[in-house]
Amino acid sequence: MTQQISTAQQLSQSARDHLWMHFTRLSSYEQSPVPVIVKGEGPYVWDAAGKRYLDGLSGLYVVNAGHGRTEIADAASRQAATLGYFPVWSYAHPAAIELAERLSTLTPGDLNRFFFTSGGSEAVESAWKLARQYHKATGNPNKYKILSRNIAYHGTTMGALSITGIPAIRTPFEPLVPGAVKVPNTNFYRATEHADNYAEFGRWAADAIAQTIEIEGPETVAAVILEPVQNSGGSFPPPPGYFERVRQICDENNVLLISDEVICAFGRIGDYFAANRYGYVPDMITCAKGLTSGYAPLGALIASDRIVEPFLSGSNSFAHGITFGGHPVSSAVALANLDYFEKEDLNGNVRRNEAAFRATLEKLSDLPIVGDVRGDGYFYAIELVKDKASKETFNDEEAERLLRGYLSTALYEHGIHCRADDRGDPVIQLAPPLACDQSHFDEIEATLRTVLTEAWSRL
Repeated sequence: MTQQISTAQQLSQSARDHLWMHFTRLSSYEQSPVPVIVKGEGPYVWDAAGKRYLDGLSGLYVVNAGHGRTEIADAASRQAATLGYFPVWSYAHPAAIELAERLSTLTPGDLNRFFFTSGGSEAVESAWKLARQYHKATGNPNKYKILSRNIAYHGTTMGALSITGIPAIRTPFEPLVPGAVKVPNTNFYRATEHADNYAEFGRWAADAIAQTIEIEGPETVAAVILEPVQNSGGSFPPPPGYFERVRQICDENNVLLISDEVICAFGRIGDYFAANRYGYVPDMITCAKGLTSGYAPLGALIASDRIVEPFLSGSNSFAHGITFGGHPVSSAVALANLDYFEKEDLNGNVRRNEAAFRATLEKLSDLPIVGDVRGDGYFYAIELVKDKASKETFNDEEAERLLRGYLSTALYEHGIHCRADDRGDPVIQLAPPLACDQSHFDEIEATLRTVLTEAWSRL
């Protein structure tokens, strides 16, 4: 044990000295160790000192199949030994071909063409570029703007960051790419319009998109990009009829509808694509994360036959490419991941257990700090409040003390990996691996109850 602790300390020190961790205040680790995770199995991970944690966030909404799936890892090894790399720039290789064909049987409607990327930000970047070039190719060169929702996160490359609606992560990099316009999100808990009728609120939020298109000028708007369930701000599901109305608005204005499913695809909502679950057909889908369950990096922009059509003749080509997009090893991993989904019926497991997950989390509603529990599938958020009756939230200083001063550390120390986040109002976000069952839900609820009870006593 002493040797294990010593190794953990060495790793933490090295991380503090040399590793630039993403979205991390490096000063946080001046006096405290960097958490170092060394192993995973199923829904659990272990740190360098041997302590076990329930991975209540699937890494980062990624490890949908769970950790330690050797059949997925073995597929990577076999492919690397056969063909470790070749680009899909004017060439193809069997793994990417097979993956694209297989995915085409799972997508909604006629979304049959796959432009592979390294990850989600690149997929979103690619979608905006394709929307712009598509409109130029079809005689509408002034259509360049894209609409996205307030507080929504769509990535960190400059185009994707411009689409993102979180001011705190945009401001350091301004000026951003022009043409990204924001519309209301579907946070019914904080509704200021139609707060007593969920369907009417959804109609209002969708109609706000139509109004914004009219204000900006339909001749200038290329696309609308929406997550099926918005992550940032705390798991906002779509109200009834919302996507049906948005689809109608887009069709009326020759505006493309992009479904950003970087998180929601591959089982998170109980289907390979959340658009299937919610009953709409977009013009494009962006995905990543669960496509490989994180065993290798891979993302995709998926386009409908209509969007591809202008590029099928003459000298036209989509003037865009990514070195590692469609990587042979990543493609082989994605195929093995899909095999595992089928073998274990992971989508079915989510659909069978989502009501139990919701019900277990809703038990926490008896705590004075819990204002709302919301989400779908295995994708939930718990909004924290100062006063349940008025829905009063925390100011910036209070949120800082609550989330970073206590909750983030306390949750980890109590053996659960999840996210305490304030990109919007303070929430705890949960997205466990898709094979989780009632025993894991109970573990999550018990841990959150202990930590949130203590958090309330500290206010």
